[in-house]
Amino acid sequence: QSIAQEVLGLLCMVLLTLTALVANTVVMIVILKTPLLRKFIFVCHLCVVDLLSAIFLMPLGIISSSSCFNRVIYSIAECQALIFLNICFISASILTISIISVERYYYIVHPMRYEVKMTIRLAVAGVIFIWVKSVLITVLALVGWPQGNGATSASRCTVYWSPGAHKKIFLIIFSIVCFILPTIIIFAVYSSVYRVARMASQQHGPVPTQAAAPRHRSDSTVSQVTIITTTRNLPLPRLVPERFLGSNKAILTLVLIVGQFLCCWLPFFAFHLHSSVAAGTVGGGHGEMVVTWIAYSSFAINPFFYGLLNRQIREELARLRRSCLNRPLSQELCLSVSEASVQENFLQFLQRASCTLETHTSCISNSPRNRLDQTKAGFPIPGQVPEESS
Repeated sequence: QSIAQEVLGLLCMVLLTLTALVANTVVMIVILKTPLLRKFIFVCHLCVVDLLSAIFLMPLGIISSSSCFNRVIYSIAECQALIFLNICFISASILTISIISVERYYYIVHPMRYEVKMTIRLAVAGVIFIWVKSVLITVLALVGWPQGNGATSASRCTVYWSPGAHKKIFLIIFSIVCFILPTIIIFAVYSSVYRVARMASQQHGPVPTQAAAPRHRSDSTVSQVTIITTTRNLPLPRLVPERFLGSNKAILTLVLIVGQFLCCWLPFFAFHLHSSVAAGTVGGGHGEMVVTWIAYSSFAINPFFYGLLNRQIREELARLRRSCLNRPLSQELCLSVSEASVQENFLQFLQRASCTLETHTSCISNSPRNRLDQTKAGFPIPGQVPEESS
């Protein structure tokens, strides 16, 4: 390789590492410092995993990939530790993305069930499941490694250093558990979300507004029936373009999320799966280095796709930045408790639409816009006389 190619490659690896360090740290700090954003447990956990990968894996990957460090020698124990961290953090990151996708599925398609079942205990159990599964997968990679005081160069410290039939079995299991199954889950989940987006864009049913709310309270049954009938028949021509644009934004965001996952991890697992099943093919070398750093780029991209696309996180980040610079706040950003569980603008749009599509009733909301529509689900309207149970 020429010196220019070597310098360019080294610069790209350093830039990716710095981006992963800064972006994951910023998103994690914003979530931890804001009590109303602490429901993003899995997003915060993804930032923690990617930050650990940026601290340990990516610098070691620079040493293994750059010819400037050809003289670096690893012992067997050091190489085993590197392989352990590599597989463990990769597995934890991908499994966390899968759980985030499932969480969004329930948040959008079954919002009421999500509000009831999504608890801190369930989130902690999900994090424990991720790490237990990642460690178990990593232990399989270390089976059959040579013992003794041998050593190898940094560029050869890969899972292929210890050849054997068990390595092929491990790579097949690793590819199935950490890529094929998560890919199936992500496609199934976001396909359901896509269908909700399409149905939401085609939904032309009226939604009551605050202007349609009654100005005077009435206790008569005739007034209640009149209010409900008027609310259901209100024309709403301005919301149709809004829903259409919101649906297109949702679809574009979903395509970007799924495409980013495939672009980062498909070359990595395809290379290792082909190397494990193809006769006479041995992994390592320049090809493995390229696909490894394409996969490592996911650690720098994830905080943008799963963190900074969030409107609440961006607003809180802007407020913290202004506070650090001691600038006066032009507008104080106040997030209500109900807004704390909203993940992204398009998720809020889909969640509102899916409530109507799933239950044919309105969502439980504190906004005046939805108070009249809550009468369909048994919520009293202003001035309603409570019925006595028989």
